Amino acid sequence: MSLMITEECIACDACRDECPNGAIEESDPIYIIDPDICTECVGHYDEPACISVCPVECIIPDPDNIESVEELKLKYEQLNSDN
Repeated sequence: MSLMITEECIACDACRDECPNGAIEESDPIYIIDPDICTECVGHYDEPACISVCPVECIIPDPDNIESVEELKLKYEQLNSDN
């Protein structure tokens, strides 16, 4: 599943540059994660980079976008097929 940012976000900008897919965007008042390009860092890292750097632990699995590891791998491959 993709990840989401909860209301506890303090808009510190720590997560945005860590996302290898560019799925995190600044919004008002909190940041948002685009579920269409979030792979939970599958294909890039062993664990989601954004979760590792979030100082308030506000990044959680998105219950509205449940995906298996296989689906996340496929999404990663599709996103990187042009690179």
